[in-house]
Amino acid sequence: MARIAQPQAAAGLVPAPPAASPLTPPSGIPWTLRRAMAADAAAVRACVHDAFRLYVPRLGVEPRPMQRDYVEAIAKVQVWLATLRDETVATLLLDMTDEGFLIDVIAVQPAHQGTGVGRVLLEHAEHEAVRQGHASIYLYTNEKMTENRALYQRIGYVEYRRETLDGRTRVFLRKRLR
Repeated sequence: MARIAQPQAAAGLVPAPPAASPLTPPSGIPWTLRRAMAADAAAVRACVHDAFRLYVPRLGVEPRPMQRDYVEAIAKVQVWLATLRDETVATLLLDMTDEGFLIDVIAVQPAHQGTGVGRVLLEHAEHEAVRQGHASIYLYTNEKMTENRALYQRIGYVEYRRETLDGRTRVFLRKRLR
């Protein structure tokens, strides 16, 4: 079962209670899910870079998550780490925007893709959105990340908007939670 540990709350988000996670990884692997601390910024950055590196040739540029300052992100939003035997295997960034509860970044180390850890993080994000009083959750991805879009649509996310910024088209998807 995934276990959750909690440090301080991020600005704008309701702190999670220090309780065991209701999430059980499909593979039975005992991941630990915890909030990231400033000391985890390099591990978060490395996980994001490893997960998104395959998109660089397809996009012709680094995906935006690869350009982010994760020290700043840890200070301002909810950043979660999934660890396995003290190795960071995945990360999740959640934020509140004018539009609602946002899954800003989700990244899984390539060696751990397909193990269910990404699904556990998505379920955790949905649980957090409901816990904090939201009826839906949203995310966006690059239109060229077709496998991500297909996954999100399979699990109930519905496309509702596209935006082009700096020559990149973002596809916005939302999922009703209640």
